Amino acid sequence: MNEPLQKKSLNSPTFSLSNKMLRLLWLCCYLVLFRFSPTPLFFWRRFLLRAFGSKLGHGVNIYPSAKIWLPGNLEMKHKSTLGPSVKLYNQGRVVISEGATISQGAYICASTHDYNDPLHPLILGPITIGKHAWICADAFIGPNVNVADGCVIGARAVVNKNTESWSVYAGNPARKVNDRERFD
Repeated sequence: MNEPLQKKSLNSPTFSLSNKMLRLLWLCCYLVLFRFSPTPLFFWRRFLLRAFGSKLGHGVNIYPSAKIWLPGNLEMKHKSTLGPSVKLYNQGRVVISEGATISQGAYICASTHDYNDPLHPLILGPITIGKHAWICADAFIGPNVNVADGCVIGARAVVNKNTESWSVYAGNPARKVNDRERFD
């Protein structure tokens, strides 16, 4: 199950200096060693992400144009994929389960802000993508969402609530439009 949204304290900076320095180091590494690596060098990008704290299973494929905000908040299970131009804004934790595919241009956002507070403090909300789920092109997954096993999120869909397993969702906001046959 998902953890509740976590509001960051107003008495401290949103992110520590060490977190900011790590992200700066990651950005330099991303621009020099990750972003322009040839597409087939998945092992190289796995190596770099593991060096920055990602937990990655075997056979994970991450395309060089995928943007990852903080590798230490990313866990990807065996044979999962982050496609071209995926934006993983993982201020909060993101777990991508075995065999899940995040297609080109999808945006995974594990944080938001408290709009009722005049200071708009950051709120973290972890995201879990289930086994064999498929997030199609340009879809948006919001904070504190569990995309269930086998679920398909259609192109350009916006998901801000948990989904049912082996279902197909489409639209903005995303609604269940069909069932999906099980194959696991």
